[in-house]
Amino acid sequence: MKTNIVLLLTAILLGGCESQPDYREATKGGFGYTESKFTDTQYRVNFKGRGTDKSKAMDYAMLRAAELTLEQGYDWFVVTDRETLVDKENVQLSPQVGFSRRYATLTDCGALTCRTSRFPRSQFETGVFIGGSEQSEIESILNIKMGKGAKPNSGTSFDAKQVTENLGPKKDTVQD
Repeated sequence: MKTNIVLLLTAILLGGCESQPDYREATKGGFGYTESKFTDTQYRVNFKGRGTDKSKAMDYAMLRAAELTLEQGYDWFVVTDRETLVDKENVQLSPQVGFSRRYATLTDCGALTCRTSRFPRSQFETGVFIGGSEQSEIESILNIKMGKGAKPNSGTSFDAKQVTENLGPKKDTVQD
């Protein structure tokens, strides 16, 4: 009976996590997007998500940067710095108590190249782990500068309206 209750609660919790949309504002350091204002035209945009798709996390960070640019009354933004962090965790099938070692992967991209570093982290854990798979958290971080008028002609400048049209939710069109 205890096992059935634990399985039921686990299913409810997992179902609740899965029903949340990927693209949303983060609350209390959770998954989703956040931004920090440096100046009137400079912001840092973060998107943190679950999974293994780095490009999806970057797309969501870019989408938020474009939305923020339009909300602030600007036309375009330039990505002045970007970074992608990947934190992988192996989930065990059996109960576990004690210290575990996780490996964090940091990908730091400049204007021309990317550098990837992997380093161990130890932590104390206790609990029941269900699954036996690898879970990842991916965080994309963009520093942007916004502007109005003619967009600079560089590979790191983006028209905010075009980015929201291309990366935003697609509207269903009805064909007769």
